[in-house]
Parts: sequence; structure tokens; C-alpha cells
Amino acid sequence: MNGATLRIGIDLGGTKIEGLALSRDRAEVARKRIETPQDYQKTLLAIKGLISFLEEEASAAIGDSGHGSVGVGIPGTLSPVTRVVKNSNSTWLNGHAFDVDLAAIIQRPIRVMNDANCFALSEATDGAGMGANVVFGVILGTGVGAGIVVGGRVVEGHQGIGGEWGHNSLPWPEEGESPGPDCYCGRKGCIETYVSGPGMERDHTAVTGQRLSTREIMARAAGGDADATATYGRYADRLARGLASVINVLDPEVVVLGGGMSNLPALAEDVQTALPPHVFTDHLATRVLSNVHGDSSGVRGAAWLWPVDDRGADPKANARLRSPRR
Repeated sequence: MNGATLRIGIDLGGTKIEGLALSRDRAEVARKRIETPQDYQKTLLAIKGLISFLEEEASAAIGDSGHGSVGVGIPGTLSPVTRVVKNSNSTWLNGHAFDVDLAAIIQRPIRVMNDANCFALSEATDGAGMGANVVFGVILGTGVGAGIVVGGRVVEGHQGIGGEWGHNSLPWPEEGESPGPDCYCGRKGCIETYVSGPGMERDHTAVTGQRLSTREIMARAAGGDADATATYGRYADRLARGLASVINVLDPEVVVLGGGMSNLPALAEDVQTALPPHVFTDHLATRVLSNVHGDSSGVRGAAWLWPVDDRGADPKANARLRSPRR
């Protein structure tokens, strides 16, 4: 695959699969979304068909008739011990050697990584974190995760859990915050139980007795409702405390907010304001920013899983991934 001029990114989600083709100059030349089959083998075949479509479209657009490099972002991760998918909420992926099986079907090496890592890589490459050496890319949605990018490369960690800050305890708990809500991981008071979308809704119900969606809460806050405004205030403060504990360890130049909750108006600015008392420094230089690429960050990051220089894909990466691993 050396000399490849096309990057293919695949974002495998629970309900949709998005594919993107980027040319060497980073221009988008093809894109398509399809429904995700709720079956493992059908998912593999759907991705194969999507890759073929993207390459045909790219050939028509820029005359590139070769195979592109393929990166795939998945919910969950590949276990470094068993080399099968674990922790995926798309449960039909769990227990399968996804990278090996897909590589065999499309007859070329691939790279597979957690979707939060793909988000972070996208924003570090040509998004809100472009030019920064250390970027912490945060996903705030139904769950809470993150990816770490240093020097343009994702840091997965020794056990593949780099960036899993959502399953640390909420730091500096205030009255009523400890031991905290139950988390699906089996513990109590995880950051995820406070700063996910369901976490905000749970908190609002616990304090007011009102069952509202995050959109309803924020709409009421925008209208001046005191209870909704207080809920948002607690949310932003808890997010700032959670991120402060990361900044104290990782000291990133940029924290990029992504996921559905990152669309809350002025969230990045409010978190930036709330951070300084919790960070162990006399001058906070870390910037908290909203993402640039939105819902496209995951698929763009998947495309960037193969570093490409003037000669094509990284030859060492090809050598590492050419042989199946079980």
C-alpha cells in the first residue's frame, strides 16, 4: 500500500456506518452513510461494500484507481491481550477479531481504533487542536470518553484504556455528591454519571423532581428558569473539576469538547472559566475549545489512522499489520 494517495475512513456506529475518502491534499472526495446491520458478518460485508463505493467515487472524482489505506473507528476497543473487541455497546462486535476478519475480507491491512481516539486524532490533525503537541479530545454524550494525541499520534496506553477518564471518581466532591450515582461499570460516582447527557437529566430530576431531556433543560435555562440554570451550572462545574484532574496529570495544550453535550451554548467558555481554582498552576495555559468537525470528526480521524508522507503510508505500520493477529 506504499504510494497510496487515498485515505479511507470508516466510522462504525450502532445505527449507522459512515465512510469518507480523503485525497492526499486532505480534500474530501467521497462520503456515504448506510445503516448498520445488527449482525457481525453482515457488518463486515457492509463495510466492504462501502469501501468499494468510496474508491469508485474517488476514481471518478480524482482519477485515483488504486486501493486506499483503511482506518476504522469502532465503539469499544481491541483487547491487547486477546485481540478481540471488548466494551462495545454494539454487542455483536464483542468477542470477535474485527481487524483480522475485515482485513481478510477486503484483502489489505487496516487500522482499528476506539471512536473517541479517532475524534481526538481528527481534531489534533486539522481541527481545534491543530498545531498543539498534546491534545485531549473529549466525548460527552450518552457516555463519556476521550482520546489522547501526542505529537500527532494516539496514545492508547499499555492496556488500551488511555483516555478513559469517565470512569474515575468525580474529584473534589461537594455535599451530596459522594458516594454518587451507580455506574454501569459497577462503581459509584464516576465522572460519566455526572457529565454525560443522562447524568445531567438524572441530576435535574434528583434536585427538582422534573423529568426533562437535556434539550428541555437548556431551553428552560435560556428562558431564565432558575432550576434549569442551576442544573447547567452544576454540570459545567463538575465537568471543569473532572477535566482539571486530567490537566494536572497530562498537562495538554488543548482540550477539545465533542459529542452531543458539547453543543451546549458557551460550554467550552464556561468550563474554561471554572477551571483555574482546580488546576495546580499559577497560570492556566490549557485551552478548552469546541470541536471543528462536529459529527465528522470520528470518520476523519479514522482516515488519519494511517500517517502518510510523500512516499505513501508508513511502511513500518504496514509491516506491523500485514500479518493476522489472534
